[in-house]
Amino acid sequence: MLPDLAMDTTIEPTPPASPATPSSPAAPPPVHTERRRRGVGWRSGDVVRAAALVIGLYLLLRLLWFANELVFVVFLGTLFGLAVARAVDYLERFGLRRGIAAALVVLSALGAVVGVGAWVAPTLREQGAVLRQQLPEAVDRVERWVNSRGRFFSLFLGGSEVAGPAAAGGAGAGGTAAAGRPAAGTQPATPAPPSGAAGATQGTADSAAARREQSAINGAAPASTLKDRLGEQLGGTTRYLFPFLSSTVAVFGGLLLVIFLSIYIGAEPELYHRGIMHLFPHHARRRAGEVLSETAIVLRKWLVTQLIAMVVIGTVTTVALLLLGVKAAVALGLIAGFLEFVPTVGPILSAIPAIAMGFIDSPQKALYVLIVYVGIQFVENHLLIPLLMRGGLDLPPALTIVGQALMTLLFGFLGLMVAVPMTAALMVPIKMLYVEDVVGDQIEVRDEGDDDD
Repeated sequence: MLPDLAMDTTIEPTPPASPATPSSPAAPPPVHTERRRRGVGWRSGDVVRAAALVIGLYLLLRLLWFANELVFVVFLGTLFGLAVARAVDYLERFGLRRGIAAALVVLSALGAVVGVGAWVAPTLREQGAVLRQQLPEAVDRVERWVNSRGRFFSLFLGGSEVAGPAAAGGAGAGGTAAAGRPAAGTQPATPAPPSGAAGATQGTADSAAARREQSAINGAAPASTLKDRLGEQLGGTTRYLFPFLSSTVAVFGGLLLVIFLSIYIGAEPELYHRGIMHLFPHHARRRAGEVLSETAIVLRKWLVTQLIAMVVIGTVTTVALLLLGVKAAVALGLIAGFLEFVPTVGPILSAIPAIAMGFIDSPQKALYVLIVYVGIQFVENHLLIPLLMRGGLDLPPALTIVGQALMTLLFGFLGLMVAVPMTAALMVPIKMLYVEDVVGDQIEVRDEGDDDD
């Protein structure tokens, strides 16, 4: 019989877990086997909120589109109000109340404009009549000069074969009017005109009559001149770009709105700043205030720079045209100064009538006028504007041109006027809120002390 094996079946009690001491590591968190399920997809409340947001944005865009002229006028009033506010800050140091100082600044600016206008009004009236009378003649001279340089330039301007070379050929001794020769089988050849001056005149008249007859046979209208084509294009462009000029009351009301907005915003800019801040939650107000302050600085520097450039460019252009002996130099200089408010496009538009007026005297003078305008713009873009702006506005030229073209196509001349400052105002939050906050690239943010120039 096998011996019994003694087995110890006593179970030692497990000592109670002692509380964790500061030196011992913390106990791991308990493992939960059950997890809360998350909802997948949009709930009814999310759909309602998204639909309300989309509908609200759509209605806002429709309202802005319907009242775009009012929006642009308010923007211009705010733009001028920012500049007035800076001038009021200086006058406030002398003890003037802000409301009185703002009205004084705006009325002084209006008085200066009216005074200068009254001073040059007789000259402008006289030279304006000269422009209206001689610009069509200048366009005809340009067309004749281009036609005399070859058929390529004539076709480039939109015409067909012109009478310049044909008339020259018909004026020669025994020459025939080649341009008036009809197609074979339709009309007999035009007889050659007699020799001499009378023959040349008769040959030119016969060739012109033959061209009209051939155009009638072919069912085509006579070719229009460059002046006629420009008149048609400018007529349609004027109706598209300046529809607001059809109502004097609307123009006067817009000017009054800009004046009063400039006074009110210049008198109490902080009032409107605080009102905008109430639209943002508390945790975002500091950053929103920085963006608004930077936008105001950029717009104010742009406007002050443009106003100074307008005066400088208008004065320099007038003096240069007077030295060249171009007719209506004062009126052309005033046009150059006013169109300087529209960057990139304005200087080109102001150079066209000046070059055309130079053609009245000679093509060489027109070339000198072109060189003067190019030189003035070169000095402005590389010396005057960088000196005044000092990095306050950094818009790529391609973006500026695209913005101007888009705003002009959508809203006409008012859109062209506000295209650059609106683009600058949109670039500030993009740079600060996206490039700096999201991407992480640092951008220098100026404060009010950097804008004391």
